[in-house]
Amino acid sequence: MSFEVFEKLEAKVQQAVDTITLLQMEIEELKDKNNQLAQEVQNAQGSREALEHENHQLREQQHVWQERLQALLGKMEEV
Repeated sequence: MSFEVFEKLEAKVQQAVDTITLLQMEIEELKDKNNQLAQEVQNAQGSREALEHENHQLREQQHVWQERLQALLGKMEEV
């Protein structure tokens, strides 16, 4: 009887060890995925900042062109 109890206990312990091992592997996979996603977020933030900078420059150029057009239209009206 005692031997059967030890066998059941051993099976449960082995099952627990197997479960822990699988969970540790899953944790490592999730850590890798998390690091990958963090890198993607960082890259996206860099891209966003570059786009914001480009947008700002384009808006400044648009403003300059609008001023030039207004000046030309003003000269045309004077003629």
